[in-house]
Amino acid sequence: QVTVTESGGGLVQAGASLRLSCAASGAIFRTRLMAWFRQAPGGEEREFVAAISANGGTISYADSVKGRFTISRDTAKNTMYLQMNSLKPEDTAVYYCAADQTMGYLRGQPSGPWGQGTQVTVSA
Repeated sequence: QVTVTESGGGLVQAGASLRLSCAASGAIFRTRLMAWFRQAPGGEEREFVAAISANGGTISYADSVKGRFTISRDTAKNTMYLQMNSLKPEDTAVYYCAADQTMGYLRGQPSGPWGQGTQVTVSA
């Protein structure tokens, strides 16, 4: 079964840091772009956060996290990371990782699979 699994969420105060991890099946990880999305409480749609190409050479960020978040991937561990610094209460959300073969992430619709999500809560 092909899966991706997030971890690393938690409750922190504003200004703190967290690192999220996304472990994926090897076949997925080596060949697909990987992306982070988030869904805020009460939000109807998942918001794009960051993406990294299969070889790690191309990275993009949402304007809301640029300069604070860093996406990376470790091929040896089949794991993608999201280092989140200077967290703000508005970063509170469930964070999801997803694989993408079709560049659908640009439309908010990566081809998948999606993980189950990890909760990040930032208190003021």
